[in-house]
Amino acid sequence: MSAVKRFIDIGVNLTDAMYRGVYHDSKKHEPDLTDVIARAWGMEMQKMIITGGSLEDCRDALQIACTHDNLYSTVGCHPTRCNEFETSGDAESYLASLENLVDTERGKVVAVGECGLDYDRLEFCPKPVQMKYFEKQLGLSESSKLPLFLHCRNSAADLVDVLSRNRDKLHGGVVHSFDGSQEDAKSILDLGFYIGINGCSLKTAENLKVVEQIPSERLLLETDCPWCEVRPTHAGYKYVKTTFPNVKKEKWCAGSMVKGRNEPANIIQVLEIVAAVKQEDLDILCETVYNNTLQLFFPS
Repeated sequence: MSAVKRFIDIGVNLTDAMYRGVYHDSKKHEPDLTDVIARAWGMEMQKMIITGGSLEDCRDALQIACTHDNLYSTVGCHPTRCNEFETSGDAESYLASLENLVDTERGKVVAVGECGLDYDRLEFCPKPVQMKYFEKQLGLSESSKLPLFLHCRNSAADLVDVLSRNRDKLHGGVVHSFDGSQEDAKSILDLGFYIGINGCSLKTAENLKVVEQIPSERLLLETDCPWCEVRPTHAGYKYVKTTFPNVKKEKWCAGSMVKGRNEPANIIQVLEIVAAVKQEDLDILCETVYNNTLQLFFPS
Protein backbone atom coordinates (compact mmCIF):
# COMPACT_ATOMS: atom_id res chain seq x y z
CA MET A 1 0.00 0.00 0.00
CA SER A 2 1.41 3.38 -1.04
CA ALA A 3 2.28 5.93 1.59
CA VAL A 4 0.20 9.09 1.78
CA LYS A 5 1.94 11.71 -0.33
CA ARG A 6 2.39 15.14 1.21
CA PHE A 7 2.83 18.15 -1.05
CA ILE A 8 3.72 21.80 -0.65
CA ASP A 9 3.29 23.83 -3.84
CA ILE A 10 5.90 26.58 -3.58
CA GLY A 11 4.51 28.65 -6.47
CA VAL A 12 0.79 29.25 -7.02
CA ASN A 13 -0.40 32.41 -8.77
CA LEU A 14 -3.83 32.42 -7.17
CA THR A 15 -4.29 36.14 -7.79
CA ASP A 16 -4.46 35.52 -11.54
CA ALA A 17 -7.68 36.59 -13.26
CA MET A 18 -8.19 33.10 -14.71
CA TYR A 19 -9.36 31.96 -11.28
CA ARG A 20 -12.00 34.67 -11.49
CA GLY A 21 -13.09 33.24 -14.84
CA VAL A 22 -11.41 36.02 -16.87
CA TYR A 23 -9.17 35.13 -19.83
CA HIS A 24 -7.53 37.86 -21.94
CA ASP A 25 -9.91 40.45 -20.40
CA SER A 26 -12.96 38.38 -21.34
CA LYS A 27 -15.11 36.72 -18.69
CA LYS A 28 -15.85 33.09 -19.55
CA HIS A 29 -17.21 31.69 -16.30
CA GLU A 30 -17.87 32.39 -12.65
CA PRO A 31 -14.98 32.70 -10.16
CA ASP A 32 -13.91 29.25 -8.96
CA LEU A 33 -10.84 29.83 -6.79
CA THR A 34 -12.57 28.18 -3.84
CA ASP A 35 -13.01 24.97 -5.86
CA VAL A 36 -9.40 25.12 -7.11
CA ILE A 37 -8.08 25.39 -3.57
CA ALA A 38 -10.39 22.61 -2.35
CA ARG A 39 -9.14 20.26 -5.07
CA ALA A 40 -5.58 20.92 -3.91
CA TRP A 41 -6.36 19.98 -0.32
CA GLY A 42 -8.02 16.85 -1.70
CA MET A 43 -4.72 15.84 -3.32
CA GLU A 44 -2.92 15.86 0.07
CA MET A 45 -1.62 19.38 -0.39
CA GLN A 46 -0.37 20.51 3.01
CA LYS A 47 0.55 24.11 2.26
CA MET A 48 0.64 26.47 -0.72
CA ILE A 49 2.76 29.58 -1.23
CA ILE A 50 1.05 32.28 -3.29
CA THR A 51 3.44 34.21 -5.49
CA GLY A 52 3.56 37.99 -5.20
CA GLY A 53 4.88 39.80 -8.28
CA SER A 54 4.27 43.50 -7.55
CA LEU A 55 3.19 45.65 -4.62
CA GLU A 56 -0.49 45.43 -5.60
CA ASP A 57 -0.19 41.72 -6.39
CA CYS A 58 1.43 41.05 -3.01
CA ARG A 59 -1.43 42.78 -1.22
CA ASP A 60 -3.91 40.62 -3.12
CA ALA A 61 -1.87 37.47 -2.45
CA LEU A 62 -1.82 38.18 1.26
CA GLN A 63 -5.55 38.79 1.30
CA ILE A 64 -6.05 35.29 -0.12
CA ALA A 65 -3.42 33.79 2.18
CA CYS A 66 -5.29 35.10 5.19
CA THR A 67 -8.35 33.02 4.26
CA HIS A 68 -6.73 29.71 5.28
CA ASP A 69 -4.18 28.63 7.87
CA ASN A 70 -2.13 26.71 5.29
CA LEU A 71 -1.92 29.42 2.64
CA TYR A 72 1.18 31.63 2.62
CA SER A 73 2.70 34.28 0.37
CA THR A 74 5.87 35.79 -1.01
CA VAL A 75 6.48 39.54 -1.17
CA GLY A 76 8.55 41.11 -3.93
CA CYS A 77 8.62 42.56 -7.43
CA HIS A 78 9.04 40.39 -10.53
CA PRO A 79 11.91 41.45 -12.81
CA THR A 80 9.59 42.24 -15.72
CA ARG A 81 7.64 44.60 -13.46
CA CYS A 82 10.55 46.44 -11.86
CA ASN A 83 9.70 49.56 -13.86
CA GLU A 84 6.98 50.01 -11.22
CA PHE A 85 9.63 51.17 -8.76
CA GLU A 86 10.27 54.19 -10.98
CA THR A 87 6.81 54.78 -12.44
CA SER A 88 5.42 54.84 -8.90
CA GLY A 89 7.11 58.22 -8.50
CA ASP A 90 9.07 57.17 -5.43
CA ALA A 91 11.18 54.04 -5.73
CA GLU A 92 12.27 54.11 -2.10
CA SER A 93 8.67 54.37 -0.94
CA TYR A 94 7.72 51.42 -3.16
CA LEU A 95 10.51 49.36 -1.61
CA ALA A 96 9.52 50.49 1.89
CA SER A 97 5.93 49.40 1.20
CA LEU A 98 7.16 45.92 0.27
CA GLU A 99 9.21 45.83 3.45
CA ASN A 100 6.20 46.92 5.48
CA LEU A 101 4.17 44.00 4.10
CA VAL A 102 6.95 41.60 5.11
CA ASP A 103 7.09 43.08 8.61
CA THR A 104 3.36 43.35 9.29
CA GLU A 105 2.36 39.98 7.80
CA ARG A 106 5.28 38.00 9.15
CA GLY A 107 3.20 34.93 9.95
CA LYS A 108 2.05 34.67 6.34
CA VAL A 109 5.06 35.92 4.35
CA VAL A 110 7.59 33.09 3.97
CA ALA A 111 9.91 34.45 1.25
CA VAL A 112 11.12 37.57 -0.52
CA GLY A 113 10.16 37.47 -4.18
CA GLU A 114 9.32 36.82 -6.85
CA CYS A 115 12.44 38.72 -7.74
CA GLY A 116 15.40 38.07 -10.03
CA LEU A 117 16.28 38.60 -13.68
CA ASP A 118 14.51 37.90 -16.98
CA TYR A 119 16.44 38.51 -20.19
CA ASP A 120 13.81 36.82 -22.40
CA ARG A 121 11.31 39.67 -21.92
CA LEU A 122 13.39 42.82 -21.92
CA GLU A 123 10.60 44.65 -23.73
CA PHE A 124 8.88 44.88 -20.34
CA CYS A 125 11.87 46.05 -18.34
CA PRO A 126 15.49 46.72 -19.42
CA LYS A 127 18.47 44.95 -17.84
CA PRO A 128 19.83 47.92 -15.85
CA VAL A 129 16.46 48.49 -14.16
CA GLN A 130 16.02 44.79 -13.42
CA MET A 131 19.51 44.57 -11.95
CA LYS A 132 19.14 47.71 -9.83
CA TYR A 133 15.92 46.65 -8.14
CA PHE A 134 16.87 43.00 -7.84
CA GLU A 135 19.84 44.04 -5.72
CA LYS A 136 17.69 46.44 -3.69
CA GLN A 137 15.23 43.64 -2.93
CA LEU A 138 18.05 41.50 -1.57
CA GLY A 139 18.06 43.93 1.33
CA LEU A 140 14.58 42.69 2.23
CA SER A 141 15.98 39.19 2.63
CA GLU A 142 18.82 40.51 4.74
CA SER A 143 16.57 42.50 7.09
CA SER A 144 13.81 39.89 7.38
CA LYS A 145 16.08 36.82 7.36
CA LEU A 146 13.66 35.24 4.89
CA PRO A 147 14.74 33.08 1.92
CA LEU A 148 14.50 34.28 -1.67
CA PHE A 149 11.96 33.12 -4.25
CA LEU A 150 13.87 33.75 -7.47
CA HIS A 151 13.02 34.12 -11.14
CA CYS A 152 15.71 33.38 -13.72
CA ARG A 153 15.21 33.36 -17.49
CA ASN A 154 18.25 33.34 -19.78
CA SER A 155 20.15 35.23 -17.07
CA ALA A 156 21.81 32.64 -14.83
CA ALA A 157 25.32 34.08 -15.08
CA ASP A 158 24.23 37.54 -13.90
CA LEU A 159 21.85 36.12 -11.30
CA VAL A 160 24.58 33.95 -9.78
CA ASP A 161 27.02 36.88 -9.86
CA VAL A 162 24.61 39.09 -7.91
CA LEU A 163 23.86 36.35 -5.39
CA SER A 164 27.56 35.57 -4.98
CA ARG A 165 28.44 39.20 -4.28
CA ASN A 166 25.69 39.41 -1.67
CA ARG A 167 26.04 35.92 -0.28
CA ASP A 168 26.81 36.96 3.28
CA LYS A 169 23.58 38.95 3.50
CA LEU A 170 21.24 36.24 2.27
CA HIS A 171 19.29 33.42 3.87
CA GLY A 172 19.09 30.89 1.07
CA GLY A 173 16.29 30.46 -1.39
CA VAL A 174 15.09 28.73 -4.51
CA VAL A 175 15.37 29.46 -8.22
CA HIS A 176 11.86 28.50 -9.21
CA SER A 177 10.50 27.33 -12.57
CA PHE A 178 14.04 26.35 -13.54
CA ASP A 179 14.64 25.62 -17.23
CA GLY A 180 18.37 26.29 -17.53
CA SER A 181 21.38 24.18 -18.44
CA GLN A 182 23.32 21.70 -16.35
CA GLU A 183 25.98 24.38 -15.87
CA ASP A 184 23.34 26.85 -14.68
CA ALA A 185 22.00 24.29 -12.22
CA LYS A 186 25.46 23.57 -10.86
CA SER A 187 26.23 27.26 -10.30
CA ILE A 188 22.95 27.69 -8.40
CA LEU A 189 23.49 24.57 -6.33
CA ASP A 190 27.05 25.64 -5.53
CA LEU A 191 25.59 28.71 -3.83
CA GLY A 192 23.51 26.47 -1.60
CA PHE A 193 20.19 27.32 -3.26
CA TYR A 194 17.35 24.94 -4.09
CA ILE A 195 15.89 24.44 -7.57
CA GLY A 196 12.13 24.51 -8.18
CA ILE A 197 10.68 22.27 -10.88
CA ASN A 198 7.33 22.58 -12.68
CA GLY A 199 5.89 21.78 -16.10
CA CYS A 200 8.04 24.44 -17.77
CA SER A 201 11.11 22.62 -16.42
CA LEU A 202 10.11 19.38 -18.16
CA LYS A 203 9.38 20.39 -21.75
CA THR A 204 12.38 18.97 -23.62
CA ALA A 205 14.61 15.93 -23.51
CA GLU A 206 17.46 18.24 -22.50
CA ASN A 207 15.36 19.60 -19.62
CA LEU A 208 14.82 16.04 -18.38
CA LYS A 209 18.55 15.31 -18.47
CA VAL A 210 19.21 18.39 -16.34
CA VAL A 211 16.51 17.47 -13.81
CA GLU A 212 17.89 13.94 -13.60
CA GLN A 213 21.19 15.31 -12.29
CA ILE A 214 19.79 17.63 -9.61
CA PRO A 215 20.25 16.02 -6.18
CA SER A 216 16.88 15.11 -4.68
CA GLU A 217 17.74 16.86 -1.43
CA ARG A 218 17.95 20.15 -3.35
CA LEU A 219 14.68 19.83 -5.28
CA LEU A 220 11.39 21.61 -4.65
CA LEU A 221 8.17 21.10 -6.64
CA GLU A 222 5.60 23.59 -7.86
CA THR A 223 2.92 24.15 -10.46
CA ASP A 224 3.37 27.91 -11.10
CA CYS A 225 -0.34 27.73 -11.87
CA PRO A 226 -2.25 28.85 -13.86
CA TRP A 227 0.83 28.68 -16.07
CA CYS A 228 3.38 25.93 -16.75
CA GLU A 229 1.00 22.99 -17.11
CA VAL A 230 2.44 19.69 -18.32
CA ARG A 231 1.26 19.38 -21.93
CA PRO A 232 1.03 16.29 -24.16
CA THR A 233 3.70 17.82 -26.42
CA HIS A 234 6.25 17.95 -23.57
CA ALA A 235 9.01 15.38 -23.31
CA GLY A 236 8.03 14.56 -19.74
CA TYR A 237 4.37 13.90 -20.50
CA LYS A 238 4.94 10.22 -21.24
CA TYR A 239 5.67 9.69 -17.55
CA VAL A 240 2.37 11.19 -16.36
CA LYS A 241 0.10 8.64 -14.72
CA THR A 242 -2.48 10.88 -13.03
CA THR A 243 -4.85 12.90 -15.19
CA PHE A 244 -8.01 14.82 -14.38
CA PRO A 245 -11.15 15.43 -16.45
CA ASN A 246 -11.40 19.00 -17.71
CA VAL A 247 -13.55 21.15 -19.94
CA LYS A 248 -12.95 24.12 -22.20
CA LYS A 249 -13.40 27.41 -20.39
CA GLU A 250 -16.48 28.19 -22.47
CA LYS A 251 -18.09 24.96 -21.21
CA TRP A 252 -17.15 25.44 -17.55
CA CYS A 253 -19.50 24.21 -14.88
CA ALA A 254 -19.07 24.31 -11.11
CA GLY A 255 -16.50 21.80 -9.89
CA SER A 256 -14.76 21.27 -13.23
CA MET A 257 -11.10 21.80 -14.09
CA VAL A 258 -10.45 24.09 -17.06
CA LYS A 259 -8.51 22.79 -20.05
CA GLY A 260 -5.24 24.70 -20.47
CA ARG A 261 -5.45 26.35 -17.03
CA ASN A 262 -3.02 24.80 -14.56
CA GLU A 263 -3.90 24.41 -10.89
CA PRO A 264 -2.21 23.13 -7.73
CA ALA A 265 -3.76 19.64 -7.82
CA ASN A 266 -1.62 18.95 -10.90
CA ILE A 267 1.54 18.91 -8.79
CA ILE A 268 1.23 15.12 -8.74
CA GLN A 269 2.13 15.13 -12.45
CA VAL A 270 5.35 17.03 -11.79
CA LEU A 271 6.28 14.50 -9.12
CA GLU A 272 5.54 11.57 -11.43
CA ILE A 273 7.81 12.93 -14.16
CA VAL A 274 10.67 13.85 -11.85
CA ALA A 275 10.56 10.47 -10.10
CA ALA A 276 10.59 8.68 -13.45
CA VAL A 277 13.53 10.57 -14.94
CA LYS A 278 15.52 10.22 -11.71
CA GLN A 279 14.45 6.56 -11.39
CA GLU A 280 13.46 7.09 -7.77
CA ASP A 281 10.60 5.74 -5.70
CA LEU A 282 7.66 8.13 -6.01
CA ASP A 283 6.71 8.11 -2.34
CA ILE A 284 10.27 8.49 -1.07
CA LEU A 285 10.99 11.36 -3.46
CA CYS A 286 7.74 13.08 -2.49
CA GLU A 287 8.65 12.92 1.20
CA THR A 288 12.21 14.13 0.51
CA VAL A 289 10.90 17.17 -1.39
CA TYR A 290 8.30 17.83 1.30
CA ASN A 291 11.03 17.91 3.95
CA ASN A 292 13.24 20.10 1.73
CA THR A 293 10.39 22.61 1.50
CA LEU A 294 9.82 22.64 5.24
CA GLN A 295 13.52 23.22 5.81
CA LEU A 296 13.63 26.25 3.51
CA PHE A 297 10.29 27.98 4.12
CA PHE A 298 8.96 26.56 7.39
CA PRO A 299 11.92 25.79 9.64
CA SER A 300 10.92 24.68 13.11
